[in-house]
Amino acid sequence: MHIEPGVVEGAKIVLSYATAAAALGYAAKQVWETARCDGWLPLAVRSVIATLLVFSFFEVLPHRPVGVSEVHLIMGSTLLLTLGAAPAALGLAGGLLVQGLFFAPSDLPQYGMNVTTLLVPLFAIHALAQRIIPSQTRYVDIGYTQALKLSTAYQGGIVAWVAFWALYGHGLAGENLVEIARFGAAYMSVVLLEPVVDLAVLALAKQWHRLSSSRWVEPRLYRGA
Repeated sequence: MHIEPGVVEGAKIVLSYATAAAALGYAAKQVWETARCDGWLPLAVRSVIATLLVFSFFEVLPHRPVGVSEVHLIMGSTLLLTLGAAPAALGLAGGLLVQGLFFAPSDLPQYGMNVTTLLVPLFAIHALAQRIIPSQTRYVDIGYTQALKLSTAYQGGIVAWVAFWALYGHGLAGENLVEIARFGAAYMSVVLLEPVVDLAVLALAKQWHRLSSSRWVEPRLYRGA
């Protein structure tokens, strides 16, 4: 997911700075709370892991431009369930920044839009997970329906934000609406794959018992709240 250059230009791009500041501010709150509970070192290690994974999602896994943005398999719900909300947020923001600085400098002006589009849905599914996954349930034990709800909410949030930026930049012009629809249809196909990936990763973690005492994964992965 990358907003294409030219979708939002000029003075309008200032809004993306405000939304990004709000999203990163909330991420900082999550970071502080996680560090107080789990420690700064585990948070740092999980964040570095998340950053490397996000960078590989953007650069290594297949991706293609469709309409107003690009289609990526970002696996936000997988990052959330295995590493936690704060490391996932830092990983998404960090991986996106590394890609922009070293591989796609043309994406840097859109960083505020892109980071908002990735982080706000992440925080939304973090809240959703607390509602649909019972507190005594380990993340390694969640079912397909729960994984599907998280994936659908995350990908749907991304599509909604991309649509917002495109409408904000170019309005209700017919061609713009068609491009938004093309992107949305292509991106929501990821929903069919991501829950399967989530469950495969969780099943692997469930078999890898050595991680159950590790500080380098989300604590809820192996024990209830």
